[in-house]
Amino acid sequence: MSAQIHPSAVIEEGAQIGADCMIGPFCHVGPHVVLGDGVVLKSHVVVTGDTSIGDETVIFPFAVIGEIPQDLKFGGEETRLEIGKRNRIREHVTMNTGTAGGGGLTKVGDDGLFMASSHVAHDVLVGNNVILANNVALAGHCVLEDQVIVGGLSGVHQFVRIGRGAIIGAVTMVTNDVIPHGLVQGPRGKLDGLNLIGLKRRGVDRSDITALRAAFQMLAQGEGAFQDRARRLGEETESDYVSEIVAFILGDSDRSFLTPG
Repeated sequence: MSAQIHPSAVIEEGAQIGADCMIGPFCHVGPHVVLGDGVVLKSHVVVTGDTSIGDETVIFPFAVIGEIPQDLKFGGEETRLEIGKRNRIREHVTMNTGTAGGGGLTKVGDDGLFMASSHVAHDVLVGNNVILANNVALAGHCVLEDQVIVGGLSGVHQFVRIGRGAIIGAVTMVTNDVIPHGLVQGPRGKLDGLNLIGLKRRGVDRSDITALRAAFQMLAQGEGAFQDRARRLGEETESDYVSEIVAFILGDSDRSFLTPG
């Protein structure tokens, strides 16, 4: 009863609206939508499908959240979109539900910023504190771990994984997996180094940064295949940050890796 709903908004029967929500003019909320407490839909927002949105998330005008996937294999199966708490979803953002072939779930974590016209496709998994700048497009089945930043006008190929703390420069096409804390830039994305600025801002200890820089050099110039270099790193390192990169490289993936040039 504490929700504020504009008279022009359409709330379909069955929708669950949390306490202190604010739903502005000309919004449309579908029958299977769950809005957490304090969610704000500014105006002209469409939330549909089997979609849940966490507390205190704010969605700006003309965003479309929870529509069916842009995938010709989608056959109308029941799939979901889950969005976490305290996200900021700006104008014209689109986020789609999953597909049966991809696990049936698109999931977005907490405290993200999704700038104008960015797109989160079907079966994508997005972690916490992720930033997508304007017009970023994530293709289906991508995985973005926590604290990833993707620059404006960039695209991420389907099934690509981007590890925790990585940064993607503007106007970059990412076609292969990106190691945690990696720095990728260029029209056809290349792994050019580490996200040192991000590491310093997060207060990572100097010894870990030094270990990461040494690990990057070994991955770039060591002997053997990329995975072989990673295995040797895993045997030698005492840094949790380097171990994180090793585990990422040796984990399951449907893509190859962007490797140091």
